[in-house]
Amino acid sequence: MPEVELPKPEELEEIKAKSFPRRVALITGIFAVILAISHLGGDMATKEMLMAQQQASDQWAFFQAKNIREHIDRNQKTILTLNLLEKDALKPEVRQRYEEELRQVTAAEGRYAAEKDEIEKEARHLEQERDLYRSKDPYFEYAEVLLAIAIVMSSIAILAYSRMALSMALVSAGLGTLLAANGFLLIVRLPFFTP
Repeated sequence: MPEVELPKPEELEEIKAKSFPRRVALITGIFAVILAISHLGGDMATKEMLMAQQQASDQWAFFQAKNIREHIDRNQKTILTLNLLEKDALKPEVRQRYEEELRQVTAAEGRYAAEKDEIEKEARHLEQERDLYRSKDPYFEYAEVLLAIAIVMSSIAILAYSRMALSMALVSAGLGTLLAANGFLLIVRLPFFTP
């Protein structure tokens, strides 16, 4: 029967000592990946929030333009109506021209009112979208902070061979991961994170 050589206790301790930094380094790499994803989510939320704000502002400017045009047409309609009432002695072709102009202005005024409603709905929808992304952003910001702390704590754990520092890193990373996931999914709305 061949002889099996058992490792010495010192060698086992050395192998064990080398495996701790490797495991912590691997965990640190995972923290860094989650941090990168969280950062990407935060950037995306910020960009979408700004885009929705810009589009909402554009829609409100368009709404105002339609509103101004509607008021102009309303004033023109009033003037045309008064001119028709005031001038009984108009030639039939002039009266007909006034009446045609009045019909066109009345139709345009109605069209502007309908268009304004659609524009207002779109602007309000964009504002809701902006608010949604604004409410997601703080979760990503705090997640990034907690994940950065986790990376620092795991680095300390490697240097000091400290399981306590590793435990703190795991807790910080766990909270950061939950906040990042909530930033994407918005399952829970924490009141102190609301802008």
